[in-house]
Amino acid sequence: MAQGEIFVGTSGWSYPKGEGTWNGYFYPAKHGPDELTYYSRFFRTVEINSTFYHPPDPRIAQSWANRVPDGFLFTVKLWQKFTHPKMYEKSTGEIASISQDDITLFCRSIEPLAKTGKLGALLAQFPPSFTNDNLGKQIIRGLITYFGKYHLALELRHRSWSDDPATAQLLQDSHVAWVQIDEPKFHTSLAETVPQTSEMTYFRFHGRNKETWWKGNVETRYCYLYSVSEIKELADKIRLASEQSRITFAFFNNHWKAYAPRNATDIVKALDLPLSVLPLFQETLPAEE
Repeated sequence: MAQGEIFVGTSGWSYPKGEGTWNGYFYPAKHGPDELTYYSRFFRTVEINSTFYHPPDPRIAQSWANRVPDGFLFTVKLWQKFTHPKMYEKSTGEIASISQDDITLFCRSIEPLAKTGKLGALLAQFPPSFTNDNLGKQIIRGLITYFGKYHLALELRHRSWSDDPATAQLLQDSHVAWVQIDEPKFHTSLAETVPQTSEMTYFRFHGRNKETWWKGNVETRYCYLYSVSEIKELADKIRLASEQSRITFAFFNNHWKAYAPRNATDIVKALDLPLSVLPLFQETLPAEE
Protein backbone atom coordinates (compact mmCIF):
# COMPACT_ATOMS: atom_id res chain seq x y z
CA MET A 1 0.00 0.00 0.00
CA ALA A 2 1.33 3.46 -0.93
CA GLN A 3 1.82 5.95 1.87
CA GLY A 4 -1.53 7.41 2.89
CA GLU A 5 -2.34 11.01 3.69
CA ILE A 6 -1.31 12.34 7.11
CA PHE A 7 -3.43 14.81 9.07
CA VAL A 8 -1.90 16.48 12.14
CA GLY A 9 -3.79 18.58 14.66
CA THR A 10 -4.79 19.05 18.28
CA SER A 11 -7.42 17.68 20.64
CA GLY A 12 -9.76 20.65 20.77
CA TRP A 13 -9.17 24.20 19.63
CA SER A 14 -10.81 26.34 22.31
CA TYR A 15 -9.09 26.80 25.68
CA PRO A 16 -10.10 30.34 26.65
CA LYS A 17 -9.94 30.12 30.46
CA GLY A 18 -7.87 28.80 33.32
CA GLU A 19 -4.14 28.40 33.86
CA GLY A 20 -3.65 26.55 30.61
CA THR A 21 -5.39 29.05 28.32
CA TRP A 22 -4.22 29.34 24.72
CA ASN A 23 -5.02 33.05 24.61
CA GLY A 24 -1.82 34.99 24.32
CA TYR A 25 0.15 31.83 23.45
CA PHE A 26 -1.47 30.56 20.24
CA TYR A 27 -4.35 32.97 19.78
CA PRO A 28 -3.74 36.73 19.94
CA ALA A 29 -4.23 38.02 23.48
CA LYS A 30 -6.52 40.89 22.48
CA HIS A 31 -9.18 41.32 19.84
CA GLY A 32 -8.82 37.69 18.88
CA PRO A 33 -10.21 36.28 15.62
CA ASP A 34 -12.71 33.44 15.37
CA GLU A 35 -10.68 30.65 16.94
CA LEU A 36 -11.65 27.81 14.60
CA THR A 37 -11.07 29.90 11.48
CA TYR A 38 -7.71 31.03 12.86
CA TYR A 39 -6.74 27.48 13.81
CA SER A 40 -7.61 26.16 10.32
CA ARG A 41 -5.01 28.49 8.79
CA PHE A 42 -2.29 26.26 10.23
CA PHE A 43 -3.72 22.74 10.60
CA ARG A 44 -5.90 20.49 8.44
CA THR A 45 -7.70 18.61 11.19
CA VAL A 46 -8.95 18.93 14.77
CA GLU A 47 -10.68 16.74 17.34
CA ILE A 48 -13.99 18.09 18.58
CA ASN A 49 -14.04 17.55 22.35
CA SER A 50 -17.29 19.36 23.18
CA THR A 51 -19.29 16.49 21.66
CA PHE A 52 -18.08 14.34 24.56
CA TYR A 53 -20.23 16.38 26.95
CA HIS A 54 -23.37 16.67 24.83
CA PRO A 55 -24.40 16.20 21.19
CA PRO A 56 -24.29 19.61 19.50
CA ASP A 57 -27.16 21.34 17.79
CA PRO A 58 -26.78 20.43 14.08
CA ARG A 59 -26.69 24.16 13.31
CA ILE A 60 -23.51 24.43 15.36
CA ALA A 61 -21.97 21.50 13.49
CA GLN A 62 -22.89 23.21 10.23
CA SER A 63 -21.21 26.38 11.48
CA TRP A 64 -18.02 24.42 12.18
CA ALA A 65 -18.06 23.06 8.63
CA ASN A 66 -18.64 26.52 7.18
CA ARG A 67 -15.70 28.08 9.02
CA VAL A 68 -12.95 25.83 7.69
CA PRO A 69 -11.59 25.38 4.16
CA ASP A 70 -12.23 22.46 1.84
CA GLY A 71 -9.98 19.52 2.69
CA PHE A 72 -10.17 20.17 6.43
CA LEU A 73 -11.32 17.17 8.47
CA PHE A 74 -12.93 17.01 11.90
CA THR A 75 -12.80 14.00 14.14
CA VAL A 76 -15.58 13.83 16.70
CA LYS A 77 -15.32 12.47 20.23
CA LEU A 78 -18.30 10.28 21.09
CA TRP A 79 -20.75 11.40 23.78
CA GLN A 80 -19.70 10.35 27.29
CA LYS A 81 -23.06 8.64 27.82
CA PHE A 82 -21.76 5.81 25.62
CA THR A 83 -18.23 5.55 27.04
CA HIS A 84 -18.15 7.08 30.55
CA PRO A 85 -21.50 6.21 32.18
CA LYS A 86 -20.36 7.07 35.72
CA MET A 87 -19.09 10.47 34.59
CA TYR A 88 -22.33 11.08 32.73
CA GLU A 89 -24.43 10.16 35.77
CA LYS A 90 -22.34 12.36 38.05
CA SER A 91 -22.60 15.39 35.77
CA THR A 92 -26.28 15.04 34.85
CA GLY A 93 -27.88 13.13 37.72
CA GLU A 94 -29.39 10.77 35.16
CA ILE A 95 -28.80 7.05 34.65
CA ALA A 96 -26.71 6.37 31.53
CA SER A 97 -29.21 4.01 29.94
CA ILE A 98 -28.65 3.97 26.16
CA SER A 99 -31.68 4.12 23.90
CA GLN A 100 -32.21 4.28 20.16
CA ASP A 101 -33.15 7.93 20.66
CA ASP A 102 -29.65 8.61 22.03
CA ILE A 103 -28.05 7.02 18.99
CA THR A 104 -30.27 8.94 16.62
CA LEU A 105 -29.66 12.21 18.50
CA PHE A 106 -25.90 11.88 18.28
CA CYS A 107 -25.86 10.86 14.62
CA ARG A 108 -28.12 13.76 13.67
CA SER A 109 -25.95 16.18 15.63
CA ILE A 110 -22.88 15.48 13.48
CA GLU A 111 -24.72 14.92 10.19
CA PRO A 112 -23.72 18.33 8.76
CA LEU A 113 -20.05 17.35 9.05
CA ALA A 114 -20.68 14.08 7.25
CA LYS A 115 -22.76 15.71 4.50
CA THR A 116 -20.07 18.29 3.76
CA GLY A 117 -17.35 15.63 3.58
CA LYS A 118 -15.57 17.08 6.60
CA LEU A 119 -16.08 14.22 9.06
CA GLY A 120 -12.83 12.30 9.22
CA ALA A 121 -13.51 9.89 12.08
CA LEU A 122 -15.51 9.18 15.20
CA LEU A 123 -13.41 8.68 18.34
CA ALA A 124 -14.72 6.48 21.15
CA GLN A 125 -12.44 7.08 24.14
CA PHE A 126 -12.78 4.84 27.18
CA PRO A 127 -11.40 5.47 30.69
CA PRO A 128 -8.51 3.43 32.18
CA SER A 129 -11.07 1.59 34.34
CA PHE A 130 -12.76 0.10 31.26
CA THR A 131 -11.53 -3.51 31.27
CA ASN A 132 -11.69 -6.52 28.99
CA ASP A 133 -14.59 -8.45 30.48
CA ASN A 134 -17.93 -9.64 29.11
CA LEU A 135 -19.61 -6.28 29.67
CA GLY A 136 -16.71 -4.42 28.06
CA LYS A 137 -16.83 -6.62 24.97
CA GLN A 138 -20.57 -6.22 24.77
CA ILE A 139 -20.23 -2.43 24.87
CA ILE A 140 -17.62 -2.44 22.10
CA ARG A 141 -19.74 -4.66 19.88
CA GLY A 142 -22.66 -2.34 20.51
CA LEU A 143 -20.68 0.72 19.42
CA ILE A 144 -19.56 -1.06 16.29
CA THR A 145 -23.20 -1.86 15.51
CA TYR A 146 -24.43 1.67 16.31
CA PHE A 147 -21.65 3.68 14.70
CA GLY A 148 -19.96 1.33 12.23
CA LYS A 149 -21.10 3.51 9.34
CA TYR A 150 -18.47 6.06 10.38
CA HIS A 151 -14.69 5.66 10.39
CA LEU A 152 -14.57 4.51 14.00
CA ALA A 153 -11.46 4.80 16.21
CA LEU A 154 -11.40 3.12 19.62
CA GLU A 155 -9.19 4.36 22.46
CA LEU A 156 -8.65 1.66 25.08
CA ARG A 157 -6.32 2.25 28.04
CA HIS A 158 -6.30 -0.88 30.21
CA ARG A 159 -3.68 -3.57 29.54
CA SER A 160 -6.31 -6.34 29.63
CA TRP A 161 -7.22 -5.30 26.08
CA SER A 162 -3.70 -5.40 24.64
CA ASP A 163 -2.94 -8.63 26.53
CA ASP A 164 -5.74 -10.35 24.62
CA PRO A 165 -5.08 -11.12 20.90
CA ALA A 166 -8.84 -11.35 20.36
CA THR A 167 -9.11 -7.56 20.74
CA ALA A 168 -7.11 -6.88 17.59
CA GLN A 169 -9.03 -9.55 15.70
CA LEU A 170 -12.40 -8.05 16.66
CA LEU A 171 -11.36 -4.55 15.60
CA GLN A 172 -9.76 -5.79 12.41
CA ASP A 173 -12.85 -7.79 11.44
CA SER A 174 -14.95 -4.66 12.06
CA HIS A 175 -12.56 -2.24 10.29
CA VAL A 176 -12.17 -0.21 13.49
CA ALA A 177 -8.92 1.65 14.20
CA TRP A 178 -7.22 0.87 17.51
CA VAL A 179 -5.98 4.24 18.76
CA GLN A 180 -2.24 4.41 19.38
CA ILE A 181 -1.75 6.46 22.56
CA ASP A 182 1.31 8.09 24.07
CA GLU A 183 0.88 8.79 27.78
CA PRO A 184 2.55 7.92 31.11
CA LYS A 185 2.79 4.16 31.60
CA PHE A 186 1.69 2.32 34.76
CA HIS A 187 1.26 -1.38 35.57
CA THR A 188 -2.33 -1.34 34.27
CA SER A 189 -1.53 0.64 31.12
CA LEU A 190 -2.10 -0.49 27.57
CA ALA A 191 0.91 -1.88 25.70
CA GLU A 192 3.34 0.67 24.26
CA THR A 193 2.28 -0.27 20.73
CA VAL A 194 -0.93 -1.90 19.54
CA PRO A 195 -1.65 -3.48 16.14
CA GLN A 196 -2.99 -1.50 13.23
CA THR A 197 -6.47 -2.84 12.67
CA SER A 198 -7.88 -0.78 9.81
CA GLU A 199 -6.84 1.34 6.84
CA MET A 200 -7.05 4.34 9.17
CA THR A 201 -4.41 4.88 11.85
CA TYR A 202 -5.17 7.19 14.75
CA PHE A 203 -2.57 8.58 17.17
CA ARG A 204 -3.26 10.57 20.36
CA PHE A 205 -0.35 12.16 22.24
CA HIS A 206 -1.33 13.02 25.82
CA GLY A 207 2.13 13.92 27.16
CA ARG A 208 4.37 12.03 29.60
CA ASN A 209 3.71 13.92 32.81
CA LYS A 210 3.91 10.78 34.96
CA GLU A 211 4.71 12.46 38.29
CA THR A 212 1.47 14.43 38.43
CA TRP A 213 -0.73 12.37 36.10
CA TRP A 214 -3.09 11.27 38.87
CA LYS A 215 -2.49 14.30 41.08
CA GLY A 216 -2.93 17.09 38.57
CA ASN A 217 -6.17 18.67 37.43
CA VAL A 218 -7.55 18.65 33.89
CA GLU A 219 -5.08 21.37 32.96
CA THR A 220 -1.84 20.69 34.85
CA ARG A 221 -1.96 16.98 33.94
CA TYR A 222 -1.31 18.03 30.35
CA CYS A 223 1.55 20.42 31.11
CA TYR A 224 4.11 18.55 29.01
CA LEU A 225 6.08 19.76 26.02
CA TYR A 226 7.58 17.01 23.87
CA SER A 227 11.31 17.46 23.29
CA VAL A 228 13.08 17.48 19.94
CA SER A 229 14.18 13.85 20.36
CA GLU A 230 10.67 12.80 21.42
CA ILE A 231 9.16 14.55 18.40
CA LYS A 232 11.53 12.59 16.16
CA GLU A 233 10.47 9.37 17.89
CA LEU A 234 6.78 10.14 17.36
CA ALA A 235 7.35 11.26 13.77
CA ASP A 236 9.06 7.96 12.98
CA LYS A 237 6.02 6.07 14.32
CA ILE A 238 3.62 8.19 12.28
CA ARG A 239 5.68 7.79 9.12
CA LEU A 240 5.87 4.01 9.51
CA ALA A 241 2.14 3.70 10.22
CA SER A 242 1.22 5.88 7.24
CA GLU A 243 2.99 3.44 4.92
CA GLN A 244 0.37 0.85 5.89
CA SER A 245 -2.66 3.16 6.07
CA ARG A 246 -4.97 4.96 3.72
CA ILE A 247 -5.22 7.88 6.15
CA THR A 248 -3.39 8.71 9.38
CA PHE A 249 -4.52 11.12 12.08
CA ALA A 250 -2.18 12.43 14.78
CA PHE A 251 -3.50 14.64 17.58
CA PHE A 252 -1.73 16.33 20.47
CA ASN A 253 -3.68 16.56 23.72
CA ASN A 254 -0.92 18.23 25.82
CA HIS A 255 -2.99 21.37 25.74
CA TRP A 256 -1.38 23.41 28.57
CA LYS A 257 -0.68 26.96 27.30
CA ALA A 258 -0.79 25.85 23.64
CA TYR A 259 1.86 23.16 23.95
CA ALA A 260 -0.36 21.04 21.68
CA PRO A 261 -0.29 23.30 18.59
CA ARG A 262 3.40 23.95 19.23
CA ASN A 263 4.19 20.22 19.14
CA ALA A 264 1.78 19.66 16.24
CA THR A 265 3.79 22.23 14.28
CA ASP A 266 6.99 20.40 15.27
CA ILE A 267 5.59 17.12 13.93
CA VAL A 268 4.46 18.70 10.67
CA LYS A 269 8.01 19.97 10.16
CA ALA A 270 9.58 16.64 11.15
CA LEU A 271 7.39 14.81 8.62
CA ASP A 272 8.08 17.40 5.89
CA LEU A 273 4.38 18.02 5.44
CA PRO A 274 3.15 21.19 3.72
CA LEU A 275 2.87 24.15 6.07
CA SER A 276 2.11 27.35 4.22
CA VAL A 277 1.89 29.54 7.33
CA LEU A 278 3.75 29.15 10.62
CA PRO A 279 1.92 29.97 13.86
CA LEU A 280 3.46 32.71 15.96
CA PHE A 281 3.82 31.40 19.51
CA GLN A 282 4.37 33.37 22.69
CA GLU A 283 7.31 31.58 24.32
CA THR A 284 6.36 29.50 27.37
CA LEU A 285 8.78 26.69 28.09
CA PRO A 286 8.50 24.12 30.88
CA ALA A 287 11.42 25.62 32.80
CA GLU A 288 9.48 28.88 33.11
CA GLU A 289 6.45 27.30 34.78
